[in-house]
Amino acid sequence: MEQSPFPFQGPLSPDAVHGRDDLVADLVERVTAGRVTALLGPRRFGKTSVLGRVAADVEAAGVSTIVVDLYEVASAADLAVRFDEAVASTRGQIVERIRHLLGGAEISLGVVKLAFTRRPAEQPDPVAVLHQLLDAVVAAAERDPVLLILDEFAGIDRVDGAAGLLRTKLQHHVRQMGIVFAGSQPSLMRSLFTDVARPFYGQAELVEIGPLSPVALTSIVRDGFRSTGRDAGRLGAVLHEFTGGHPQRSMQLADAVWRRAVPGERFREEWWGAALDDVRGQAELANESLFSRSISNDQKVLRLVANGAPLFGSAAAVVGLSPGSGQSSRDRLVDNGEIMRTGSRWRVVDPIYADWIRRRFPI
Repeated sequence: MEQSPFPFQGPLSPDAVHGRDDLVADLVERVTAGRVTALLGPRRFGKTSVLGRVAADVEAAGVSTIVVDLYEVASAADLAVRFDEAVASTRGQIVERIRHLLGGAEISLGVVKLAFTRRPAEQPDPVAVLHQLLDAVVAAAERDPVLLILDEFAGIDRVDGAAGLLRTKLQHHVRQMGIVFAGSQPSLMRSLFTDVARPFYGQAELVEIGPLSPVALTSIVRDGFRSTGRDAGRLGAVLHEFTGGHPQRSMQLADAVWRRAVPGERFREEWWGAALDDVRGQAELANESLFSRSISNDQKVLRLVANGAPLFGSAAAVVGLSPGSGQSSRDRLVDNGEIMRTGSRWRVVDPIYADWIRRRFPI
């Protein structure tokens, strides 16, 4: 079966990351210069894929990359396991150096998870394990270049004292290590680095990952269709008008159109309409569930934003939204990464969700 040129499920392989060259180059330069960076953006905007491309680029230059996924980290023990598994899966000689540095410790690299399955009295202290792992990583970085990527870093907020421990261990070694934080809760991520009461206050430069530009999206779509003998017509422009450059949804819709396109034939507008209906159908239940879980005032704000209506005034009165409630819900939805500001207007981050809301609850 012919493989689609538009993968959209899960992180992309480094060679499949397109339209992000400037961002990747900027991040590589920051890492190389020892500038601690936090990459912010909504979910499914491609942060993990971009960081995978950055990792591949620096690894080609001899840098070892440790990627720690902190999504929904639940406890100090869970955090220790995440770090252990990340270090153990790192490629290159640095793993053996870290293993050697841990030789006198009470843990062995790659088996921390097993240690926490023992009876409670026999389990190691998770904070002590974290100390040992971080000390070994820092010591190894003094000998070999290392890039540490802390993905979904906002999860650190769920573990008491963890952010302070990480700052203590890492703050004096930023010249020996490249450090990149990434997170999908933009407001919380900003707070972690800009709130004076937070351990990482002022410790990283903030970089935002935005949507794909019209030029980048058109180029990706055109090249993908052309490489498989198909004609994209003006699909790139149509996609950007509908998705606003949302990376994952743009690729999902491009894939749906590609599957309907006939090799060797000119682009037909009906391919787009049928593909959009395909994706709408696939997302129907998920959108219904997501909306039903939102509280009433958040639903009202989502309706207004999806329909392009102002949050205050006659449209808000129609849905029964007071100014105070509207502001609180707007801020909460921003914190959750469900809506974002683009220029002078608000929009729902996920264009398929926005489309469902408009069709289900027109104003």
